[in-house]
Amino acid sequence: MSTHFMGEGNIGTDPEIKMFPTNGNQPPRGVMRLNVRFDNPVPTENGNVDRGGFWANVELWDRSVESWARLYQKGMRVMVSGRMVLDEWKDRETGEDRSQFKVQAVRIGILPFRVSQVVLEPANNAQQQPSPGNQNRNGAYSKAAGPDGEWDNPTGTGDSNF
Repeated sequence: MSTHFMGEGNIGTDPEIKMFPTNGNQPPRGVMRLNVRFDNPVPTENGNVDRGGFWANVELWDRSVESWARLYQKGMRVMVSGRMVLDEWKDRETGEDRSQFKVQAVRIGILPFRVSQVVLEPANNAQQQPSPGNQNRNGAYSKAAGPDGEWDNPTGTGDSNF
């Protein structure tokens, strides 16, 4: 049983990762686990008020989780999109059936609260893609400043202050 899930919350623990070896023709992949407290915002006259919320384990399966785990930290604000699933198992000590909801994430986006700096690594492909920072408000790309320090704005909008 699962259902679509999208929620915003704070990471409660540093990420845990586990890598799995190659399986036949498949490259190695891993899982990153986070514990996130999701908000339950309720609109009021004075803005939203958090009414309880809940903790949930979040799992993200991918080949790049080792790199991604370095980005996520305890206390960081994230937006999680994925599926809420019921995880069932037998307790090793008591033998009782246990169950808990968890989120199988498709995406975990870092929200800019308390983020002081973002540093991008150089692209690893030979062909550079236009960066979103070079977009004007119409979504068109502009070239960077030339050797004379002047901006070339091929969009024809007449606005290079974007």
